[in-house]
Amino acid sequence: MGGRRSLGRRFGWLWAAYAVSAFGTSLSFGAFPLVAVVVLHAGPAAVSALAAAGLAVGAAVAVPLGPWVEFRRKRPVMVAMDLVRFAALLSVPAAYALGALSFLQLLAVSVVVAAADITFTAASGAFLKSLVGPEDLLVAGGRFEATNWTTIVIGPPLGGAAIGLFGPVTTLLADAVSYLLSALGIRAIGGGEPRPAPAGAAKGSLLEGWRHILASPALRPLFFNTVLVNALIMVPVPLLTVLMLGPLGFAPWQYALAFSVPCLGGLLGSRIARPLVTRYGQHRVLLTSGVLRACWPLGLAFVGPGTAGLLLVMAVELGVITSCAVFNPVFSTYRLEMTPTDRVVRTLSAWSVTGKLTTAALTALWGLLATLTGTREAIALAGLLLLATPLLLPRRPAAVPTVGQDALPSTAGSP
Repeated sequence: MGGRRSLGRRFGWLWAAYAVSAFGTSLSFGAFPLVAVVVLHAGPAAVSALAAAGLAVGAAVAVPLGPWVEFRRKRPVMVAMDLVRFAALLSVPAAYALGALSFLQLLAVSVVVAAADITFTAASGAFLKSLVGPEDLLVAGGRFEATNWTTIVIGPPLGGAAIGLFGPVTTLLADAVSYLLSALGIRAIGGGEPRPAPAGAAKGSLLEGWRHILASPALRPLFFNTVLVNALIMVPVPLLTVLMLGPLGFAPWQYALAFSVPCLGGLLGSRIARPLVTRYGQHRVLLTSGVLRACWPLGLAFVGPGTAGLLLVMAVELGVITSCAVFNPVFSTYRLEMTPTDRVVRTLSAWSVTGKLTTAALTALWGLLATLTGTREAIALAGLLLLATPLLLPRRPAAVPTVGQDALPSTAGSP
């Protein structure tokens, strides 16, 4: 996946840990809204509120963690976040078995998982930059991207079957176990890790991450574009869940199938990203794939019952996923190249926090819109707004730093 060149044993363990946790996450695709709808009989507003509140509070909790992680070894932080997610997710099937599961508990677990996700992602980005050379970042990113889409092809159908056979919280139990296995894999990486700056040598809050992003002509347009695109792609998901599992009468396995089969496009996109960059250049690939990923979601507003509706969802998702699978590894590599080593965690944390808060706010707003105007109308509005987001993509290529050179000189002191 993503190339044949070996990146070493330590990267192999990191890749394996990512694969097992990604597979667990794909098994539990849509598990929180599904449990809310099927077990707790929640409606569109409540399901949207669950997604929004979990993201918003989780992002707020993660704000002080970014600077704290920046100057600590990253592997122990990654292990700790895996264990936190393991314990939080395990509490849901435990409560369900005892007949004590509540909407409030789902909300609390979503908050903890969201905060741990942000912290883990930021720490793992910094760790990856120290683990592989600049020339291998795109190769590594392509392998993670291909692994992600492979697990999504396999996971949701298996998860849907498991839910049908063993109950609605089965996949959350599997997801919890996957984080435990991921923690063991990360511990097995071994070897040294660059020593973080001594305490007091480099201070600064998460504002330093936002300052770096907004001061960078290379990162600023991509920041606004990715935050809005990701939010507008995600906000219709709870509404589509309610629509498909409710009025349209799709079974959980059909819902899972609609989102898993198109992930074959993710495998294709992740494999061709690097050859496309080699042939056409980084900026052209970013721009083209960034435009294409915004063109598809409007079609979800027209989904109907039966086979035709299922095929429409698959076709739309195939277009979105293929475009995103090309865009994501190129974008992730570019962002790491443009970020100084001593600001990677804060920059990635600031990016994630902004993205999750934006998604949370728009998800809550779209839940209200669906209540006032109708589910299809709210989905259509998100698709229409997405069509305008390519205007935020950078029009000109930025100068990429040479190997071994940081993107911008680090400024002394805190903001």
